[in-house]
This record gives sequence, C-alpha cells and structure tokens, in this order.
Amino acid sequence: MHGGDGSEVSSARNSRVTTVRSLDVTDNESTKDQPPKLCGFLNKLAGKGPLRGFKTRWFVYDPRKCYLYYFKTPQDSLPLGHIEIADACFSYEVDAGDEGQFEIHTSGNDFILKAPNRQVMRYWLQQLQQKRWEFCNSRGAARDSWNSPTLPDLPTGLVAKDTDVFSYEKPSDSTESVRNEFAMEIAPEGLVGVNAARNPAAQPSTINFSLKQWGTELRNSVSHLRAGRGSSENRRSVFYTSSEEWDMIDPTSKDFQDLATQEYRRKSQLEANRVSLGSAFTFDFSRNSSRPKRPFLRDMIGPSKNRSSNEASPVEWSVSNGNKPSESQLKIQSLQEELTRLKEEHTSQKELVRLLQQTLRGSQYDKRSSSIQPGGAPDGMELVREKDQQIQALSAHIEKLGLEKESLHQEVKSLKNKVGELNEQLGMLIETIQAKDEVIIKNSSSHTEEASTPSKDLQELDRLKDSLQGYTTQNKFLNKEILELTVLRRNAVAREKALEAKCTGLEAKLCQIESKYLVLLQEVKNPVCSGEQGPAREVISRLLEDALEVETPEHPEHTVLKPHAVSEFDIFGFKTMPEDDEEEQLVAKVRALDLKSLSFTDQEVSVGVKWENYLASTMNREMVRTPELKGLIRSGIPHEHRSKVWKWCVCFHVKKFRDTVPPDYFNQLLQEALEKQNPASKQIELDLLRTLPNNKHYASPTSEGIQKLRNILLAFSWRNPDIGYCQGLNRLAAVALLYLDQEDAFWCLVAIVEVFMPRDYYTKTLLGSQVDQRVFKDLMSEKLPRLHVHFEQYKVDFSLITFNWFLVVFVDSVVSDILFKIWDSFLYEGPKIIFRFALALFKYKEEEMLKLQDSMAIFKYLRYFTHTILDARKLMSIAFGGMNPFPLRQIQNRRTFHLEKVRLELTELEAIRQNFLRQRDTSLEGRGLISDDEEDND
Repeated sequence: MHGGDGSEVSSARNSRVTTVRSLDVTDNESTKDQPPKLCGFLNKLAGKGPLRGFKTRWFVYDPRKCYLYYFKTPQDSLPLGHIEIADACFSYEVDAGDEGQFEIHTSGNDFILKAPNRQVMRYWLQQLQQKRWEFCNSRGAARDSWNSPTLPDLPTGLVAKDTDVFSYEKPSDSTESVRNEFAMEIAPEGLVGVNAARNPAAQPSTINFSLKQWGTELRNSVSHLRAGRGSSENRRSVFYTSSEEWDMIDPTSKDFQDLATQEYRRKSQLEANRVSLGSAFTFDFSRNSSRPKRPFLRDMIGPSKNRSSNEASPVEWSVSNGNKPSESQLKIQSLQEELTRLKEEHTSQKELVRLLQQTLRGSQYDKRSSSIQPGGAPDGMELVREKDQQIQALSAHIEKLGLEKESLHQEVKSLKNKVGELNEQLGMLIETIQAKDEVIIKNSSSHTEEASTPSKDLQELDRLKDSLQGYTTQNKFLNKEILELTVLRRNAVAREKALEAKCTGLEAKLCQIESKYLVLLQEVKNPVCSGEQGPAREVISRLLEDALEVETPEHPEHTVLKPHAVSEFDIFGFKTMPEDDEEEQLVAKVRALDLKSLSFTDQEVSVGVKWENYLASTMNREMVRTPELKGLIRSGIPHEHRSKVWKWCVCFHVKKFRDTVPPDYFNQLLQEALEKQNPASKQIELDLLRTLPNNKHYASPTSEGIQKLRNILLAFSWRNPDIGYCQGLNRLAAVALLYLDQEDAFWCLVAIVEVFMPRDYYTKTLLGSQVDQRVFKDLMSEKLPRLHVHFEQYKVDFSLITFNWFLVVFVDSVVSDILFKIWDSFLYEGPKIIFRFALALFKYKEEEMLKLQDSMAIFKYLRYFTHTILDARKLMSIAFGGMNPFPLRQIQNRRTFHLEKVRLELTELEAIRQNFLRQRDTSLEGRGLISDDEEDND
C-alpha cells in the first residue's frame, strides 16, 4: 500500500517532545567541517479515496538513523513520519505521467514522491543512494549490539577511534569507480538544502492537510499563532476573481448606527413628501446611499456563464467563432434590445404606479380627516373636490397603464416565440457551416500531407532522441542500484554467517564451562583437607586462568569464541584489569562485569530511547536550555551522543568569549606559545605523562592525546598568564579531549576555569578551592548531620580527600562510568553539581562509615570507598533527589562569608611568616657559626 500512513503515526508518537520556540531551519547552517544537510521540499502521495493526492512536505535526512523524516513546514518540531532508507530501494519511470515522480520501496510500505523537475529527482535519488551506501558500510561501527536499529552520532574525541568494527566486505576500487561513473546530478541551486526553506514550496492541487496526523499538525501550528485575533482586520474574508476583489465584512456596532440613521432620514423624507400640499406628484426616483453599492458577483461572470443555452446571444456566439453576423442575426439582436428596453420601461411604470397608489391613499386620508372636522371652511371643500378630480384622473391613468401592461406582455410573449424560432434556424445554419468546414479541412489536408511529412519525421526523431537519453539515464541509475544492492546483500549474508559462527562458538564454550563447573561442584562436595594437588585444585586453577583472560587486539580470534565481554580497556580508554595482583584482577573483573550488567538495564535503555527521540525532534532547530533537556542530561548522556551535547554545552557557556575573538584564536595562541618563551612549559612537560597514566590515550609519549593535551595547556597558559599552569588543569583538559576536538577541549577548559569556578580557584594560593572546602563542611553538617558529628568525634578531616574532588571534578576518584555522568551535568549546570555529588557519595556509604570506630580505619576507608560505588542510577537519585532543596544562592552567600575569613587567616599567616623570617635573619647575624673541623683543630 502506498503512502505509509502507519509509519507516520508511530514516528510522530515516538518523537513527541516539548518545544519552547520554533527556529527557522536556516539557523542550522552546516559548518565547514560537516557535509551539507540533505533536505528540501517534495510532494508526497498520501490519503485514500477522494482525498488521495500529492501533499507538499519538508524532507530532512537523519544520518544517525538513516531515516528520511518529513514535516509539514521547515519550522515544525514534530515529524509527520519517516522513511527507512537503510533497507530501501529506489526506482522511477521514464514515461511517468508526472515529471520528477519516483518511488521508494521499503519493507511493508511503498512511498511515491514527486520532485519539481527531473534534475531535482535525479539528485535526490543519487544522494539517497549515497547515504544508504555510507550508512550500511559503517553500520558495524560505534555500537555494542546488532539489535539497535539506529546508527548513533559518532564521537569526535579520542574515543572515536575505539569503536568495535565488524568485518565487512570492503568495497573494491573498481566498485567505487563504477559507482562514481553512475553519478548523475549536482545539487540544484535553491531547490535542495537549507536554502530551499527560504523559497515557497509549490503547492499541489489537493488540500495540504492530513487527517492521519491532525494532532501532530495542530501541535506544530501552536508556535505559529499570532496575536490580534480580536481585531477588526481578522473579520474580513476576501474572495478573489479574475478582475476584482470581493470582501465580506461583519458589520460593527458603528455600521448598525449608520444604517439606522439613514433609514430614519429616508422615512422622514417620505413622510414629508406624502403630506406636502404644494404638489400632488413629488416623487424622488433616485435612492441615494452613503455606502457605495458593490457589483453583484453574477455581473462579474461572463455572459456565457450567466445565461442558459437558450438565452445565449447568437450574435456573440457567431462573432466569437470568427463568422460575420447575417441579416437574421442582426434582426434578432435588435429584437432583444427592444425587449430589454421594454422591460426597463415596464419596471419604471410599475414604480410610478406604486408611487401613485401611495399618493392616492394619502389623499383619501386627508379627505377623511377634513370631513370629520366640524365647520369646515369652503376652501376645504374646494380642496376636496380638486383631490377627487385628481383621484379620478389617476384611476383612469392606472386603467390605461394596465391595458398597456397587458399589451406589452402579449408583445413580449410573441417576441420570445420568434426568438426561439430564430435560434433554431441559427443552430441549423451553424451545423451546416461546421459540416462544410470539415469537408474543406479534409480536402485541404490531403494536399498538404505530402509537404508536412519531413517535419513530422524530424519531430518524431527528436522525440526518440529524448526518450533514448531518458532510458540511458534510467539504465545507469538502475545499474548503480543493482550494484549497491548486490554488495549490501553480500554484506548481510556475511554478517549472518559470522553471527551464526559466533553463536555456535559461544554455545560450545558454554557447554565446556558448564561441564567444568559440574566437575568442580562434584569435587567441592567432597572436600579434601590435605594440601596435595588434586583434581579440584587443577580445575579451580584452570577456571581462574580462563576468568582472568581478557580480549586484546593481539588475539582477534578470541572476539568470536570468547563468551565473556570484558576487554582490557573500557570504552573511555581506561584500563580495566591490573597487571600483577591476581586478587585485584578478579575484583576488577567483577567490577567491570557489574558495570556492564548495569548498562543493560531497562532504565538505561529507556534513557537511550528518550535521547534519540529528543535529538530527532531537534533536526530542524538547535538545542535550547529547557527543563526537558536538563532532565535528560541529569539522567546521563549516552556514549554515542556525548560529543555532540558536550560541544553544545561548551559553546553555550563561552559564546560571549568566542564572539569577541577571531575564528582562529586558538591557533594564534598556540603559535605564540610555541614561538615565544613560556614559563609554564617546563611544568607542563613534567605533568603530561602523569595526567591519566591508566588511560591508553595518555599512557606513552607517542600517544595521540599527549600532543593535543600539550597544545591545549600551552594555549591556555598564554591566554591566562596570571594562572599559567596549575596542577589539575591537565586532568580537566584530558577528560574533555576524550569527547571533544582539540579546539573545543580548549574552550571547555576556559569554561571551567573562567566561567564555572570562582576567581583564584587555580592560582598558587588555591584560595577558591579552600573556600569551597569550608562551604562543603557547612553543607555536610546540614545535609548529613550524623556523619558530620561522627567525623568530628574521631577528628577526621575529610577535606584532605574531597579537596581533589573539587579541584579536578572527580577525575580518578570514581569509576569512569560515573565520572562521565557527573561531567554531563557539570558542563550543563556548573559547579553546584560538584557539591551535589560529593554529598551523594558520602550519603551512599553513610551507614558503612558510621560503623567504623577508629580514625585510621575511617581515613583508610575514605581513600578507596568511591571506587566501590558502581550503581550510577542510585547515586544520581541521591544527588538530584535526596539532597534537595539545594539553592545556588546559599552556596554563593557562604562562599562570600568564608572568603573573607580565609583572606584574614592568610593575612595573619603571612604576617607571622614575615616576622619569623626577620627574627631568623637577626639571630644569624648576631652569632658566628663554627664547624666541627675547626673545634677539633683547637
């Protein structure tokens, strides 16, 4: 079935989001590093029955899912539906009735689309083929499971190179060359791309409204409503004809008052005319109106449309056909004109009779009133007699007019009969003329047929050439389609075979492991107390060896046959397995498996679906700060979308800085830092390899992250000479580099140091960091009073542990999965997140800490307890739920209070230090120093 109405509804339901404002699609101009967006207007065939027809839709290609979404307008946020391009095939007909029409065939649905012309159609087909080819060839990258139906955003930082690639058939050079030869069209200017949104789309003949998606269209149209619906302009309806504009305006109260005033004046004038004694015939045949009279709509329609076939003027019909009017036609025309004149005269006579009747009734009324008056004067009797005479004259005139009316009716009836007879004669004459014309044309065509044969042959030859060119283009397109579908089918078959082999190997390995565990259980059932090497110890040692094996790039064959999914490094590049201690390896492996199992929970899957729906709704707009986005970020950003969201967060916070500097500002800073002497460069070089030694991207001097980290720190030290370089900045930049490019990571460091953190946070005195530790102690006493009293009782200074948390935002203090979820919220909300999670970590293990009754045990526990917290969902629930309320104003006020106290303490310490130095210098000058050798010589 064409149209795919079912997919439209399901996509609109899954992509339901709350929008704050609507942005024009041209705001999302593609950057110089990204390919242009494939989007534009197309007509889509949809509907059923009489409503079936083409409707204009705005189509946008989504490379993350290989979906072709379509919207009603470029400003809409909710798509009406989507087309899955990854598993689709394309076709079009050369001899199609509509130019630019093509079809997209998917599993279960067929979509018929129509472009403005053939060039645009061929460009869309070429681009859709290319997008399908790129998506399917990179389908195995950046995903943990083949069950996911979407291709996520690929990370742009250092973790972008850590994706697991499935073995596919690589397209050969010959295949690529053939595909390039089949390329057809370049992008038509103004018809495809973001610039097409500025041009109005050509509306199809059918109504551009869908009953299936009325709810989606209604929600999309809310943002387009404008104010002023109660104004008088909106009560105006306009109808357009070929020559004039017609208005329908609802009358206002003022219009009603004008009409009432005019009606009152007209009645007053009639009363005055009726009772006037100066003349018996004071009639006003013209009716004046202050409002101009609009023409009737039937007067604007041509005479041929306003008349019936029997009343059509034969003279006009004859002239329109190019024939000269005959004598009978002229006579008919004169009779019609005479009939029209008589009708007008009859109408005027009827009006005259009506007015005379009114005058007669007025006279009779005056006569009765005068006869009733007692003692009427003789002049009154004379007046009555004159009125009687006038009445008699009027009655006679009325009778005469009635007779004339009857005679006119008879004359009109006879004229109508005569006109009908003349029309019949005229019809017969016209048919005779048409028959003669056909005979003349037939005779003349036989003489000109021989002369026109060469021109017809040339026209037929041109038509055949056009058809040949069209079929050649179609043949190229279909050959490319067959070639691509063949390669994609082979890839699908290879993937299926590889998965079958992997499944078989996993089943075999599982059977072996089950048998070993059965043997182990059987041996453990009868324990042997001796220290001799028995079968049970051998089985246990072999199982431990198997458990400690990890997946490494040097043994790729294990990726198919190995049942467990723990690798040497996690997705962030951090080492998961220590090298020496066997017990620590087992603990690390258990921790890695626990983290892996937590990532497969329903809650994590639900968060991923919510993010996909949100990002699908932002295709036509940029992200904005909303409560919905804040909630999504607090739930954690999926690995595949983190690069995009982090970049947006950083750009949002440093926009005021980037707008005031040139585009190549980072490169300029780096060039100056490399060319000129930099006092911070020596310390930077010392700390590079000590930044994240457990991460493979910074493990050796030749690692890719080391050089990028060096560039960022040098550029930042040159931008902030008062800070230069402080220990801790290297870890902040290193974490940012994992998901951001070099320049974006630099701006991320600028956002943390110059926007988020207070002043003097990363200076030599670390004044801001000391203040935050005192603020955190106040929050501990308020939010966790029992734990705070417990620490005070055993005199445990937990700031020795938490100081590093605040300075580097928990880097190397928590497991990597929790670390990046903390950074998600930190880059969006700012430093308040550090306080939330620091309190949440203590709250998470509060009961365990309260059981410790020794200061050394408590301090030892504080050093490693954060690495035992693995459930990120529980920790975030405590941070964002259990710690509320958490006002930022309270933190700022306490920072101000403690800042003054710390400054006073530092001033006092500086004075004591200066005093101590002066006393030491004085004591050294007052006595001489004698060496041991000199005393021995004496």
